[in-house]
Amino acid sequence: MSVQQGARKSASPSVFAEEVFRRLPRADQRRWAQAYLRALLVTPGKKTMRRLAASVSDSPTASQALHQFVNASPWLWSDVRAELIAQVNRYARPRAWTIAPVVLPKRGTKSCGVHRRFVPELGRSVSCQLAVGAFLSTEVGQVPVDWFLHLPGAWLEDPVLCRRARIPEATAARSVAGGVLDLADDLVSRSPHRPLPIVADLSGYGDPHELLRGLGTRGREFVVAVPAALPLVPDGPPGGPRWSGSAPALPAERLLRGRGRAAARGGRAGSAWVRLTGERGADPQLCRLFAAPRQGPGGPRTGQLWITNSIHRPAEELLGLLGAQAATADTLDSLAADFGLYDFEGRSYPGWHHHMTLVSAAFAYHSLTADRAPAAELRSA
Repeated sequence: MSVQQGARKSASPSVFAEEVFRRLPRADQRRWAQAYLRALLVTPGKKTMRRLAASVSDSPTASQALHQFVNASPWLWSDVRAELIAQVNRYARPRAWTIAPVVLPKRGTKSCGVHRRFVPELGRSVSCQLAVGAFLSTEVGQVPVDWFLHLPGAWLEDPVLCRRARIPEATAARSVAGGVLDLADDLVSRSPHRPLPIVADLSGYGDPHELLRGLGTRGREFVVAVPAALPLVPDGPPGGPRWSGSAPALPAERLLRGRGRAAARGGRAGSAWVRLTGERGADPQLCRLFAAPRQGPGGPRTGQLWITNSIHRPAEELLGLLGAQAATADTLDSLAADFGLYDFEGRSYPGWHHHMTLVSAAFAYHSLTADRAPAAELRSA
């Protein structure tokens, strides 16, 4: 199936699902995957397993079958996500990967990875799962295609918790930034085209220095939000005098003071040439530090500082990438309100990944297809 890049395409949910789920090994798995996708599209309100099943089947055992498919059936979510990425590339023109943290509030202590955490947006600590979503930014919006679930050390160090949640034995402890780097590796390996820039804002949830060093070492093009206090070393512009090794590290905000902040207030992207601290080698990577200028509603946060190794991209393109990253907030709101992002209990590690994969597929179908099927067709088996 091929379409002209950038054009939206009509497709029934069954045709779309056949493509996305074609690598599931058993016919019954593919059938229930299609049913779950249809149910997410048509079930109003909270997406409990019972309500999802009732939306697409009259069978009294449908709820149990859906629960079995999501929580216990041994299918590889990585295969489905690879097909989902391929489908997004067929339906729309990708321009960047965007990365955003997601806090999933939970009651009790049995959901996989649940822990108490301070949430900056709420100004208080909550019991939650912490995930990171990876989105393909296209001309029709940001489409979720991959997920990382952060597992605190207390979970991975407790064999009882691991066994109860069916966490694979090979799962290693990773920081949030480390999980993003793994996501980036997976995204690049699955992409059918040239690597895209990675735009990430982990403010309050991950170590920006770890993320920046990891992306730079991997040779990835990046635009990453950084805190005002992040120490950076001033450098010279391309083709001009470069760092000599004697310049002290300064807080990012101080490096932009005057140039960057004044430009931001005037609606422009002020910038400074910098390199990361702790880098080794005679020619450390040159980066550009800049502040997000004043934007209208839905744009990047005014005054947020960003660093990029895309030193030759025009300022307008960089601001376009920030707009794409900011738009992921709207996608997450839609996933929560309309596609059951928060509604899965998530007690098992495989079940959580299965649900997030199916939610992503349903959102992709809704976003990418021009003429969506009527509710009656979506409900039919």
